[in-house]
This record gives sequence, structure tokens and C-alpha cells, in this order.
Amino acid sequence: MIDFWLPAGLLLLVAMSFLLVPLLRGRKAQAEEDRTALNVALYQERVAELQAQQAAGTLTAEQLAAGQAEAARELLADAEREEAVQRRLGQWLPLASALLVPVLGLGLYLHWGGLEQVNQTRELAQMAPRSMSEMTERLEQSVKSRPEDPEGWYFLGRTYMAQERAADAAKAFAEAVRLAGREPALLGQWAQAQYFAQNKQWSESLQQLTDEALQADPEEVTSLGLLGIAGYEAGRYADAVRYWERLVAALPAEDPSREAIQSGIARARQQLGDAAPVVEAAPAPAAASLKVRVELDAALKDKVQPGDAVFVFARALSGPPMPLAVKRLTVADLPVEVSLSDSDAMMPQLKLSKFPQVQLVARVSRAGNATAGEWIGRSAGVSSQSTEQQSVRISEADQR
Repeated sequence: MIDFWLPAGLLLLVAMSFLLVPLLRGRKAQAEEDRTALNVALYQERVAELQAQQAAGTLTAEQLAAGQAEAARELLADAEREEAVQRRLGQWLPLASALLVPVLGLGLYLHWGGLEQVNQTRELAQMAPRSMSEMTERLEQSVKSRPEDPEGWYFLGRTYMAQERAADAAKAFAEAVRLAGREPALLGQWAQAQYFAQNKQWSESLQQLTDEALQADPEEVTSLGLLGIAGYEAGRYADAVRYWERLVAALPAEDPSREAIQSGIARARQQLGDAAPVVEAAPAPAAASLKVRVELDAALKDKVQPGDAVFVFARALSGPPMPLAVKRLTVADLPVEVSLSDSDAMMPQLKLSKFPQVQLVARVSRAGNATAGEWIGRSAGVSSQSTEQQSVRISEADQR
């Protein structure tokens, strides 16, 4: 932690210098000047009173001289007392200030600071994850430190599913739904995780989730695929064919999973004794491809490092919060022109072409975390079918 505490200590010394240097240099001189001016004014006022009394005939010349001498002695005595007090204050006040500033600063940081987040960022930046289990641990740490981040919970759920930890994935997707809302894609993922966590036993709650997802989005592919699987496993082959045919129609023409799904449809038809040929899917929507120029604001060039990760992604303006298409670069690559298309989709069911309006985002993350970083740039809403080059300038602090 020396790379954190050393700069913090240096900043503290600078802050103390602003307090102590003027105090030590100017306080004594200013105090002496003010004290002397006050005492002289009092002395002059007393002498003027004595002279007025002597002019009025109430004091003799000898009494005037005696009064002036007494006023002079009081002026001298006051000066000596003030000097002693100033000497005592000058010894203790700077020392008390020097002790109070670091103690107060440390207390405020421990209460409101982010030492845990600093430690986590340092650990993430030291090395990339070398295995799926290490990636899982980091995602678990991320949602623990940022429990209100729906993207973190979503990616954790996907990771759990890849590890066949369906029960844990269901809990993660439940949190993502709670935070991001009941988006159809999230409901489908949640239902799928619950289905496998329940040993492929269909239930009324799963039916309600998939019905809700398909009511909001009739082409929600996870729900369609899950209903087809559940129908096939339960011997309801007609339902399997019906849902899988809808799924094939919703998938882009280049999707590699189309062939496997059509094979499943053929097997289900064989079980039904139906020799009719498989119906070809309806034409898929035109594939989307956005051209984006990403630039770094000149004011940030001294605040980033060439090796810092840059994530360029598109997300739906109205829809799931997860990125639809992502590319990873580094600060050294900027400025750069990239293309985001359906082939860059993180999930087959979440493609650019399925969402009419998207927002383009570029995030700088020294820790290599796509969901949180130091600097960010965002575009206004753009059409996913736009052919014009879009521009994103990274210029703001990432407040997520």
C-alpha cells in the first residue's frame, strides 16, 4: 500500500504547509503590529485626557507629569504581558494544528473513503484472470463492493451458468432483475437458470416468467429456447417444434446455433411421426453495423496510461442494461475508428439489429473492468441501422 500512502502523505504535507508556513511567518509580526498600535492608541488617549484636565485647571503641572509617567509605565507593562502570551501561543498553536490536520484527515478518510475499493483495483490491475474460477472470484468481489450494479450481477450469473452452477446463477439473475427491472432478456435468463437448478422440472413460476418475457418481447430467444427444451424433455413435441421454429425465425441468418435448433426441430417431428419438411425461417432483420470514432480528450492525456483498457460498446436506449456489442482496445490505440456489429454481440439474443435505438459508450478502465472505470464518454441515441460514422469523446469522470 506504499504506492497509496506515500502520495497521500505528500499531499498531507502540502496541505499542512498552507496552514503552518503563513502562520509561523506572519502571525507573530501581525500580532505584534496590532498589539503595539492598540497600546499606543490607549497611551495617547490617556495623555490627551491628562492634558485636558490640566488645561481646565484641575491638574497642576506636577500632577500632569506624574500622570504621563504612569501612563508610560502601563504601556510598557502591557507590552511585556502581551509578548509573554504571544510566546506561549506561538509554541502550542502550530503544534496543535500540525497534529489535528492529519488526525482529522485520516478519520474522515476511514469514514467516507474507499480504501477497500483501492485495494480491489490494485489487485485487479496486477494481473489478468488466468482461469474461470479466478474470474468468478473477481466478479464476486465486484458485486460485493458494488451490490447495486446490475451489470456485475448479470455477468456473474452468466459465469455461474458456464460453470454449471445453476442455483447460484438464478440468485445472481434475480438481483439483476431487481436492479435493472423486468427486462425480457433478464427474465429469460432467470427462468433458464431456475429450470436447470430444479433438475429440469417445469413449474408454474417458470411458466409465468417466460410468459411475461414473451409478452414484452415475442422474440425473446432464451425464453423460446427454454420452452422448446422443456416441451421436448416432457414429451410435448408439438410445443417443442412450435417454440423452436419461432426461435429460428428470431435468430439472425448467420447465427451458428440455427443449425442445431433445426436439428432439434427435425428430431421432435420424428417423434411426432410428422414427415413434413422443416419450415424455413422467415428472413432475419438486416444486420446492424455502426462505425464509431473514439477519441480521448486532450485534458486527460496526462491522467491515463498507454496500457489502460478501453471498452467501446453499444447498449439499448430502451431495453436491457447489458452491452449489445463490445470491443476492447487500449489508450495507446486512440484515436481509433472501430465497427460494432451483430458479430460483436456478447449474447446471440442481444444483437444490435434487434434494438432500433442505441447509445455508444467508451470507457477507460485501468483494472480492465468493462463495467467500471476512471473515464467515460457517451453519445446521444443513434439508430442501430445508421451508416454514418458516429463519434465518442472520452472526457468525463466515470461516476458508476
